[in-house]
Amino acid sequence: MPAYDKISQALQKSEGDDVAIRGWIYRTRSSGGLAFVVVRDESGIMQVIAEQSSLPDEDFEGAKNALIESSVQVEGIIHEDKRAPGGREIHATRFHVVDFAEDFPITEDQSVEHLLDNRHLWLRSRKLTAIMKIRHTLTGAIHAFFRSHGFYEFHPPILQPGQCEGGSTLFEVDYYDDVTYLSQSWQLYAEAAVFALERVYDMAPTFRAEKSKTSRHLSEFWMAEMEAAWMDLYKVTEMAKEEIKYILQQVLATHEKDLEELGRDPAPLRAMLDKEWPTIKYRRALEILHERGVDIEFGKDLRTIEEKELMKEFDTPVVVTHYPKETMAFYKPADPEQPDEALCFDMIAPEGYGEIVGGSQRSTDVDELIEALEQEGEDIENYQWYLDLRRYGSVPHSGYGVGVERVIAWICGLDNIKDTIPFPRTVTRKGP
Repeated sequence: MPAYDKISQALQKSEGDDVAIRGWIYRTRSSGGLAFVVVRDESGIMQVIAEQSSLPDEDFEGAKNALIESSVQVEGIIHEDKRAPGGREIHATRFHVVDFAEDFPITEDQSVEHLLDNRHLWLRSRKLTAIMKIRHTLTGAIHAFFRSHGFYEFHPPILQPGQCEGGSTLFEVDYYDDVTYLSQSWQLYAEAAVFALERVYDMAPTFRAEKSKTSRHLSEFWMAEMEAAWMDLYKVTEMAKEEIKYILQQVLATHEKDLEELGRDPAPLRAMLDKEWPTIKYRRALEILHERGVDIEFGKDLRTIEEKELMKEFDTPVVVTHYPKETMAFYKPADPEQPDEALCFDMIAPEGYGEIVGGSQRSTDVDELIEALEQEGEDIENYQWYLDLRRYGSVPHSGYGVGVERVIAWICGLDNIKDTIPFPRTVTRKGP
């Protein structure tokens, strides 16, 4: 059996070199005694010339008749040809069809719903292959970043008895003779962990039962979260900037060709690495919007349309802090110097991609937490364990969550967040 090269390696070989590749047929056409077959593997595509005069009859018939997505093994000789993808092609001396595919159900210009219905096959597309490679590097970068900063990976339960981000978005799960819920966030359990490990992080699936059909929402997504003792709002926002810059740097170092395959120019992203990413307060954001002809009352959240308008003023991500306290989750404390503002933040990406990071300093006041939970209609007994964290040696601590799919969508320049995850789950889709 020959030693098979990845297509990316075969494309580096010289005129006349022997080569063997294996993969799947990406495109094919034939004419008379010639078959032109483009083969793909995870590393790229390469053209194979199958000549009837150079192959055994069985091999040529296979090359001529195999349909798109048939799996093949090819041996041959490298020839340089500027017209071929990558400037080189293989003149086959052997062409073995491992498995003859049936008519592939995906052709050009298919509807989005058809592609989602056939997601198990559409994953093979060059577009999704490029995105999944970038996703791999991005998630690896998150682990590397936190471990290099002295964080411990900490695993919370996925099944949780209460809410963290609002009861209306909870997924209820039958739990023996009771009910529980899928995790909205690891945060409450991470707060328990920081009193032992001080700095913790995790990357895990997260679930929000939001009945939204926009291009920015998923019902199941991945969140990369951190929590750290002795960290205030300023320190946590600076760490968020550092992390996203590190992720961006790692993706650009490895995936320039994949970004270009997606039609994403890497140059503006690379330029962001050398710039300072600003931090502004929510009230300043309202002033900027007012100057741009958009008037928002204090106390209103910034929706997608306002975030998009705000980011026309910036060419890098921007951290917005001190959102109105009255609209924030129960664990976000009021700023002692400005009680109607919370010690919290969002990071907003440019080009209309919206919020990619959200976090806050955490409240350490038991009475304040109880009052906030009661206002949200929660049963205080379900949170006694969480309140205990403030009763036994509480310290200032902060944390944030990175929406993995939202960061991928921004870096890749994607129109729809559904393309950032292998099998998207939304309000209208639970399969395949």
